[in-house]
Amino acid sequence: MSDPTERDHGAWTLMYRYVEAQNRRGALAEALGFRLGGGRGKVLFQLRDRPMTLRELAEANNVDAPYATLIVDKLEAHGLVERRPHPDDRRRKLVTLTAAGHDAIATADAILLRPPSSVSALTSDELRQLADLIRRLLDAEGDTAVRD
Repeated sequence: MSDPTERDHGAWTLMYRYVEAQNRRGALAEALGFRLGGGRGKVLFQLRDRPMTLRELAEANNVDAPYATLIVDKLEAHGLVERRPHPDDRRRKLVTLTAAGHDAIATADAILLRPPSSVSALTSDELRQLADLIRRLLDAEGDTAVRD
């Protein structure tokens, strides 16, 4: 495997297989009583830090405004978000988490962020190396949201 493309493909295949083996979407759906597919989970987590307008949500998710509205409608139907008037422009709406939305995020974090038991097969040094490598990958993608 001297070809970088083959090497990259092999590493990616292994990472993907490992992550998929840890899939907890079913457990999350059971805990919440519904699935967070169709972009709903991503939007819910984006609202964790601050309310956002529909336009901001559409741009952040690379979808058009009608689709962002549909996502928010479904989250709102589950009582996870609500629309409020924007303080600077009452024609625009801010989408904000409800108490149930905050609870759903806490539930999701408890389920999704719990390390699988297989992680304990790595030493502290190996875990530190793995974390460093993943940070480098995130940096290469321009992801500034994940930092220790």
